[in-house]
Amino acid sequence: MSSPHPVEIELGAGEQRFYDRVRSRMKLPAPGEGSGLRDMILLLPDLTILMFRLLRDDRVAVGDKAIALLGIGYVLSPIDVMPELIFGPLGLLDDILVVAATLSRLVNHVHPDVVRAHWSGQGDALDAVQRLSGWAEDQFTGRIGGLFKRLLG
Repeated sequence: MSSPHPVEIELGAGEQRFYDRVRSRMKLPAPGEGSGLRDMILLLPDLTILMFRLLRDDRVAVGDKAIALLGIGYVLSPIDVMPELIFGPLGLLDDILVVAATLSRLVNHVHPDVVRAHWSGQGDALDAVQRLSGWAEDQFTGRIGGLFKRLLG
C-alpha cells in the first residue's frame, strides 16, 4: 500500500504535542544494535503513544484502529499475563510482545509516512518497530519458546 506522493504533516511550535515536549526533555540512550529488554522497555511509551495517534488518524482503516485499540487496551489494563506489580520491569515483557504484534500489523497496513508523522521517539519509527518486532520474535522463539517446551514436554 504505497503511494508515489508522501504524506507530510508539519507541526508548528504552538501545535507541538504535550508528549513531544515531555519526550524532548528525556535523556534516553540512542537506538543501538543488539537491543535488550531495557531498550524495549524504554521504547514502550513511544510505541504506545504512536498507537494512540494512529488510532485517532482518519487515514487509518477502521479494522486497523480496532487492532490498535486492542493493543492499547492490553498495555493499559491492570490484568496482565505477567503483572508489573509482581514481576517488576520483567512484567512489561508481555506488554512489549503485544505492542510488537500490534505495531507489526499496523505498519504493514498504514502508509509509512503516516506512521512517521506520528512518531515522537528517537530515530525512524519504522526502524524502531522493526527492532522491536525482531527482538520480540527472538525472545518468543528462543527463551520463551524454550520455557514453554520445558513446561509442556
